[in-house]
Amino acid sequence: MEKLYSSATALLNSRRRKVRPSLTGGSKIHGLDSMPSLNGTPSLKGTPSLMGVREWLQELGHSDDDLNGLNVIHVSGTKGKGSTCAFVNSLLKAHGERTGFPRKIGLYTSPHLRYVQERIQINSRPMSEILFAKYVFEVWHGLSGKISPGPRYLQLLFLISVHAFIREGIDVAIYETHCGGEYDATNVIQKPIVTGVTTIGMDHVEQLGPLLENIAWNKAGIFKPDSPAFSTFQEPAVATVLQQRANEKSVALQFIGVDPTLPHDARALKPEVQKMNCSLAIVLANTFLRVKAPRDSCTLTSQDIVQGLEQFLWPGRFHRIVDGNHQWFLDGAHNELSIPKAAQWFVEATLEGQGYQDLSDPNKVKVEAHVSSTSPPCTRVLIFSHISVRDGAALLKGVAEALHRGGVQIQHVILSTYEQQQDGATSMDPCSKIPEQPFSPELQKDYIEAYRSIDPDARISIEPTIEGALNLARDTGRGDDHMHALVTGSLYLIGGALRLLEKDTQGLSPNNTAT
Repeated sequence: MEKLYSSATALLNSRRRKVRPSLTGGSKIHGLDSMPSLNGTPSLKGTPSLMGVREWLQELGHSDDDLNGLNVIHVSGTKGKGSTCAFVNSLLKAHGERTGFPRKIGLYTSPHLRYVQERIQINSRPMSEILFAKYVFEVWHGLSGKISPGPRYLQLLFLISVHAFIREGIDVAIYETHCGGEYDATNVIQKPIVTGVTTIGMDHVEQLGPLLENIAWNKAGIFKPDSPAFSTFQEPAVATVLQQRANEKSVALQFIGVDPTLPHDARALKPEVQKMNCSLAIVLANTFLRVKAPRDSCTLTSQDIVQGLEQFLWPGRFHRIVDGNHQWFLDGAHNELSIPKAAQWFVEATLEGQGYQDLSDPNKVKVEAHVSSTSPPCTRVLIFSHISVRDGAALLKGVAEALHRGGVQIQHVILSTYEQQQDGATSMDPCSKIPEQPFSPELQKDYIEAYRSIDPDARISIEPTIEGALNLARDTGRGDDHMHALVTGSLYLIGGALRLLEKDTQGLSPNNTAT
């Protein structure tokens, strides 16, 4: 079984692009010339991932009707789309447990943190290694030699998810787009039950930009005629583009704010931004239920919402882990929208007690008393890693600014890479992404200068591995002091940290999977 799974992940990894495309896509792509841009020409780079997907699905024996029969809830956006999908999943699961519908829920998100089948879940559980490998090879052998060139990494994962969801007979499929919308592989879905758009900002600019309007245009590409669409409140320029695209597609678009009836004491809603994501999720779930559920159970009850929030878990996003006197605050923030939110969450959580996950019992949530003047001393540490085409130094400066505004002093800043273990062992998921540029001395210098521009006296260390960074944080907090560590900057950093923390404490197990 292990060999079969290893072969499956090796096959997936072989389909990755070596580098991001730098050339503009072909001019014959439908709709490409209508994208707004500074110079009036399209800015999409490379071949759109949507191209070829419908043909591959047909080759696998899956028709448009089969795809539409998945009853898709389709979500795009820049920040919060994964969390929104996870909220929809948890809310519908609670409704299903109470009423019997939906019985099976499919969830497709990206990226994964610890192991690749996290991306394709059924009833909140990733597929087992053997089931995942089975569907990988069914798809690959079904396409081999028939259509060339074959699917790339994300295209292949999407095809596997559709194939698996159809074979497993799911009642609803919740799909998060990869990074765009209009030309995303997931946009082969032509008749979603409902679509949603989370907060849009300047990210993936090289692929979707250069303007915020370009990005909004792309994200709105998932709108489909006869399918209602909902969006969180957006910046005026973004809202204008979304509304224009909705009008073009004859789509009823509604902008929504935070639901005032949300439970005030829900642990999952402690980070303020999650209230907006959850509010959108409630609307999406209710829209699906009104269309597909039996008439006597076609809406979420307050009981469903409370239960859905109680069982909500989205690893690596506003994720707090406690191990004795050490508390780890993990968030995969990696853009200018999410970084301040992660830092704000850390400020609020480290200064005021909240619910947290206890690694001695991953299913148990504890609640701390508010921090008082009699609380034990607390050493605060920042572990940061961001190695990509984005301006990582600017992101690190953003963390420093948000911490400074919140009045939290970091005693030790630790900069790291995506390498996991100190002994050099290859324990990272074989489908994890290789950094696009090395963490060079020049880059390290930029990061240090960026942080010290806000905190000139900061103690800053470089650790070449995530394991070394975690150990250094523990050493910083040794003695009677409590240690609070914010770990942020990249989902790849968070994935490695989660593997190590769970291994050290025998906490959550990747073997807790669906069969």
